[in-house]
Amino acid sequence: MTSRDDYWRAQKRRIVILLAVWAVVGFGLSILLAPQLNEVSFGGVPLGFWMAQQGAIFVFVALVWIYAWTSDRADRAAGLDETPDTTTQSGEGH
Repeated sequence: MTSRDDYWRAQKRRIVILLAVWAVVGFGLSILLAPQLNEVSFGGVPLGFWMAQQGAIFVFVALVWIYAWTSDRADRAAGLDETPDTTTQSGEGH
């Protein structure tokens, strides 16, 4: 089991990295580099336009999945994972 500070340090690092990837894709590729990317076609559509309209959304969904998966693994390693005993079911009082 890791210490609380180590757990949160790793969690914050994970969040910063994923936000940086999101910023690069969402802002960098979709806005700043769109003219250069538009010189390349992806499925008959300019790549810069595709990144702004679809690619950034696909990357965002992938980042959410990666965050959930890696956080679940970190929670399990720290002994913080949810079990039926620690999780309320739908309709139960909180």
